[in-house]
Amino acid sequence: MKNSITCTTALLSTCVLLLTACGGGTNTGASSTTNTSGTTSTAIPIGIAVAQTSNVALLGQEEVAGAKIAEKYFNDKGGINGTPVKLVFQDTGGDEAGAINAFQTLINKDKVVGIVGPTLSQQAFSADPVAERAKVPVIGPSNTAKGIPEIGDYVARVSAPVSIVAPNSVKAALKQNPNIKKVAVFYAQNDAFSKSETEIFQKTVKDQNLELVTVQKFQTSDTDFQSQATNALNLKPDLVIISGLAADGGNLIRQLRELGYKGLIVGGNGLNTSNVLTVCKASCDGVLIAQAYSPEYLSEINTAFRKAYTNQYKKEPPQFTAQTFAAVQVYVEALQALDKKSKVNKLQLPQLRTQLNTQVLAGKYNTPLGEIAFTPVGEVVQKDFYVAQIKMDKDGSKGKFAFLK
Repeated sequence: MKNSITCTTALLSTCVLLLTACGGGTNTGASSTTNTSGTTSTAIPIGIAVAQTSNVALLGQEEVAGAKIAEKYFNDKGGINGTPVKLVFQDTGGDEAGAINAFQTLINKDKVVGIVGPTLSQQAFSADPVAERAKVPVIGPSNTAKGIPEIGDYVARVSAPVSIVAPNSVKAALKQNPNIKKVAVFYAQNDAFSKSETEIFQKTVKDQNLELVTVQKFQTSDTDFQSQATNALNLKPDLVIISGLAADGGNLIRQLRELGYKGLIVGGNGLNTSNVLTVCKASCDGVLIAQAYSPEYLSEINTAFRKAYTNQYKKEPPQFTAQTFAAVQVYVEALQALDKKSKVNKLQLPQLRTQLNTQVLAGKYNTPLGEIAFTPVGEVVQKDFYVAQIKMDKDGSKGKFAFLK
């Protein structure tokens, strides 16, 4: 990796000399574009590596939406002190190999200054070390598993850790039904985040002096949950907790209801998307999911973000969209602060990436999530959290996340 970085730096330096000789710019941290008047301007490239295909696309599509809204919002406000940002999208798919390939392309071909992504914690554990070795900053928009920021000095996240968020939904279930005693837990054993989240859920169950009657495992690719659901329901649980993704989790919810389960269901962060509603439909009604974002949060930037999203999609913005918007915002505001100290379009790309990483961790940001900052390790510091309950129309065709007071 050291040799490849040296070669890349040498190649960039050669290109700079050629551009200078031809009267071009000397910036290696921005991409050159030509507008209709024939003059040359620069755009600073930020990579977006999320799942646009595969069974994870239900989550990644929401992240793409948040990134695009952020790009327009901040460029309309002048970008980086007059220089626009340009988002470069690479599809990670739903596995580790896809995330690694996307990161490598963004780093080595697209020459981005930083990366937002990937969608899954499972992917982050494989792809983030690629960026760490190349010294390219990464901000995780939806990576909440334990140990993500500790991957390296160039890894941070705007997604609050599951240990902080997940217990809130169990407490909300107990508030709605104080008679809950028996709990059944389901989790996707092939997903790093779900494995991390279920540990927190199971600890919360014990901390609340509840009886954990069974732990059932499944795969994110599963569609038939009859066996696990029947095994759990035979033990007559009062509460079911599911850690999985939108497609598998939604199907599990539907099959639990079809088998006669009428109690409360808590969904994990992987089900925290309105796309799950099309999977479980009427069976989604009543599911509780902890939130790190509320569309009702009162701030100037959240009002603008919410308006932009609802105008385009005719529904309230979900958490993953808000978190991805916030990740892009962090880069934009860090670049603005850095540009005031030393013009970013004058910096060599390796130097810009390193200085940007330092600036990201040093800043405070008023985002749609509320005010956030980072610990020296790259862990997000966030104050406000919520719990929403899915409310479906009678025919099950439409629904929404209703935030509990």
